[in-house]
Amino acid sequence: MSQALQEAELADPDERRGGTGWGRFLLGRLGGAAASLLLVIALGFLLFRMIPGDPVATLTKDRANSPEQMAALRERLGLDKPLIQQFLDYVFGIFRGDLGVSYGFNRPVADLIAERFWPTLLLVGTATVLAVALGLWLGVRAAWRRGSAFDRTHTGIALTLWSVPQFWLGLLLLIATHGLFPSGGMRSPDTPPGFFPQLGDIAYHLVLPCVTLLAVIYAQYMLVMRSSLLGEMDAEYLVTARAKGLREDMVRRRHAVPNALLPTVTLVFLQFGLVVSGTVTVETVFSWPGLGLLTYEALRVPDLPLLQGVFVVLAGSVIVMNLIAEVLYRVLDPRVRAQ
Repeated sequence: MSQALQEAELADPDERRGGTGWGRFLLGRLGGAAASLLLVIALGFLLFRMIPGDPVATLTKDRANSPEQMAALRERLGLDKPLIQQFLDYVFGIFRGDLGVSYGFNRPVADLIAERFWPTLLLVGTATVLAVALGLWLGVRAAWRRGSAFDRTHTGIALTLWSVPQFWLGLLLLIATHGLFPSGGMRSPDTPPGFFPQLGDIAYHLVLPCVTLLAVIYAQYMLVMRSSLLGEMDAEYLVTARAKGLREDMVRRRHAVPNALLPTVTLVFLQFGLVVSGTVTVETVFSWPGLGLLTYEALRVPDLPLLQGVFVVLAGSVIVMNLIAEVLYRVLDPRVRAQ
């Protein structure tokens, strides 16, 4: 028997099972994500056709058109075809990378989404980074000072903000800061050219929508981190660490917090997709030119190809982030990895 074969036979069966387990796990999760995406595609098609309104009537409401012209426009938009044929054209178009042409903008949907994606990513990314940093910091200190005035105050604030609708909070901020910050848009038309003036102008416009998102989503990170750390504080390994003479600050930073981080880290990825899809109200309130505002504009027609395309992208972001969170949880937690 060759040496390679002998080594394979003598290899740790747990290792071999772990490799097989990883492959089976990834295939299962990828299959589930693909099935979810197919369901989203079908649901998006049916959902937006239940919206009241006729796109052709909306697009021609300011012009006198004959029935023949209306019929010709309906044919050009593909609305004269049977519903099943429209669905098949929609599905095959997605697999070809063609999301159709917007009724209202008369531009490819893919181009519109690509154009509006970056403002949404800037808003959501900035708010998420700040929310994670603030939520973790407050959660750790609230848990470590359990029952103190600091804990009660910040837990109460977090619970209140977590329950506040984002659009309502945005309107309150607009009223409270009237004149201090721009009330809409992403840029001012009179901003001088140049990288730093333009960057400063975008940051200035970003303040209110970012604070609105931050105020709502940081609360969840704080409460989860607080709860997770409270569950670790009476663990035996912390008693051992204190018995060795380690200072409380060292016990917290080196031992308690790393073990309590796991639920919060995975929550960041789970929530990121949901925050992206939930920016419709915030972007509409502040006229932030991202996917959320684009969705609102499409609903007014209703612009079916644009609504379907944005829905697939937003729902797809949730599916992808859920997949990343599941894989990350398995990587970080040896108890899950051993199953």
